[in-house]
Order: sequence, then structure tokens, then C-alpha cells
Amino acid sequence: MPEAPTDGWRTYDEFAAGIATYRLPNADLSGHEVTITLDDGEVLALSFKDAEHVVCNGVEDPYDAVAVRDDVFFVNLPFTSVDGEALTVVHSTATHRALAVRSVIGAEGVPRVSQRFSAGVTDGGTPSGDVPGPSRDLIGKRNVYRYSLDHLYEHVYLSSERYAWQCLEGVQRGHGDMDLSTVWKFQDGLYLFCFREFRIAVASVWLHDLGYALRTTGVFLGLTGDGRSEHSRAGGHVYPLGSVSYPDAQPV
Repeated sequence: MPEAPTDGWRTYDEFAAGIATYRLPNADLSGHEVTITLDDGEVLALSFKDAEHVVCNGVEDPYDAVAVRDDVFFVNLPFTSVDGEALTVVHSTATHRALAVRSVIGAEGVPRVSQRFSAGVTDGGTPSGDVPGPSRDLIGKRNVYRYSLDHLYEHVYLSSERYAWQCLEGVQRGHGDMDLSTVWKFQDGLYLFCFREFRIAVASVWLHDLGYALRTTGVFLGLTGDGRSEHSRAGGHVYPLGSVSYPDAQPV
């Protein structure tokens, strides 16, 4: 069980409360079926039973889904069949491209929550467009994210491995850090952004729509102040502040 912060830092469940206020509405995928074959050979057969339950490879778990665009779905499985794990899948019904993120709370280590990334294709048709993969497009960008009246955060994307954040409004106001991050480009304007915190046992998966919509949809997995694993939904609005470019030496 992690020790409670003694320096004013909030636990994951404290800062995550209400962070889904401005999230896009849930999508009901009842009756839909999709099979995703990942690059590492894993196959995910998803059969959506109703608005809240899905069978993945024969095992039933809860899910939530958001139609980020007309043809792009952000689907998260906050597993109840296994503790401390989640599977997030993004897929397009137009390009038939997909990507998957597995988030797992480890027994020890820093950061405590690890993530694994895979690209894939669906069985809906012939894949088209670029294959989702790691991207440097966000390096140098500075955005503000509004998740509720009480959640306002600034992100600065520093390299392919790190980003810096600070809380401008909310229970974490005045706090900030530099944590591990991963960015993948899914398609034009759509970026998967994931972080893994050092000070708090939490990781997150976001899909930033940095096109005209300027919206973000996300989920958290982490340990609460009393050591329980917990899943949270999140989402909100994106406000770009600007960007910089490096004239010679580039970040990793």
C-alpha cells in the first residue's frame, strides 16, 4: 500500500473526482462486434452485449466508449475480471486501423503503473491510411486542458519521453511535475497521449483531437489513498497556448 502524501500532494482519487465533467457523451455499442489483430499477433475479439458490458476473447467485462469522431471510437475496458489492469482500444470504422494500450499496476517499481502499446487492424475492411505509431508532433507544444470548473491543467510536451504539467485550478493547484509520457499519432489531428506518474501510482490514456474539435477523451488507472485500484473516466476541452521549435539540437 502506498504511503499517503505528507507534503500536501493529493492522492489519485482526490484529484480525479469530477475530472470527467466535460467529457464527450458515452456511445452505446450494443450489438456491435469487431475483431482487432495487433502487430504482436494478439487478437482481440470484442462483442458488445449492451451499453455497459463487452465480451473480450470470451471474458465479460465492463466498458465505456466515446465516438471521438464519426468513424473513430475510444473504447476502454476497466477490467473487473482481473484487478489492477485496463485495456484501451482506439479504432476507425473508415480506415480499419486500430491501436491498443494495456495499463497494469505493478507490485512495485517507479512508475508503479506500466503501459504497453500496439498497433493493429480491424476485420471491418481493407486497412487504409498511415499505420498508427510513435510521433514527435507534440514536442514543443504547450496546451491548457479544462476538464471541469475545478480542473484546469497546463501541459508542455518536452520530448518523446517526457512532459511537464502544472495544475492551474483544482485540488492540485500549485503542484506540478515532469513525468514519463508516450505519444502516438492515430491519424491526422488525432494523437494518443499517455503518461505514467512518479509521485502518484497512476497512469492515464488520452486521445487528443487537435483538429477543429479541440477535445480530449481519457481514462485513468491507479491506486487510491487507501491502496485500492481504481478506474476513472476523464475528458474536456483543449486550449493551445503556442509552440516552440528547436533550431539545432533536438530533444530525444
